Amino acid sequence: MNALDAVRKAVLEHLPAGGYAIDATAGRGGDTVFLARTVGETGRVLAFDIQEEAVESTRARLKAEGLTNARVVLASHADMADYAAPESADCILFNLGYLPGGDHTVYTRADSTCRAITAGLALLKRGGLMCVTVYSGGANGYDERNALLPFLASLDDSRYQVLVLSFHNWKKDPPLPVFVTKL
Repeated sequence: MNALDAVRKAVLEHLPAGGYAIDATAGRGGDTVFLARTVGETGRVLAFDIQEEAVESTRARLKAEGLTNARVVLASHADMADYAAPESADCILFNLGYLPGGDHTVYTRADSTCRAITAGLALLKRGGLMCVTVYSGGANGYDERNALLPFLASLDDSRYQVLVLSFHNWKKDPPLPVFVTKL
């Protein structure tokens, strides 16, 4: 099992057919396609990325897969509340870091990610799941991880349950899947 497996397993257990999901970091479209397949034809997916290359890549991947139930927006994940209603999302995914195969000087940052998580929590339905995969290392990974973990730990435990999965014996900087459930 790796971080992607853990996140996808959790999503499959929480995201219903006909549901509404948000991909906060579209990247190359892998999570967007996964979410679109999971919610099915009657569901909807909203995906964000700040890079035109990522948006185009995700749109092309959706088209190649014949998926028409996803909207991809060129905007910061911190602005997701401008595009979705409060308590409307069943699931929100974040895959932090940089665009695979893209410009490694453009990457997620703690300030906008904390704002995006806050916005996303307001968009989640009760019982909804937010998955945040945190990548350390690289240009900004340690700074983002070191800001996000205390931020997530500070969430009101009467409203949210936060689980951090650690690949404790992996060398270097394994990704940290974080699961936030709205109670």
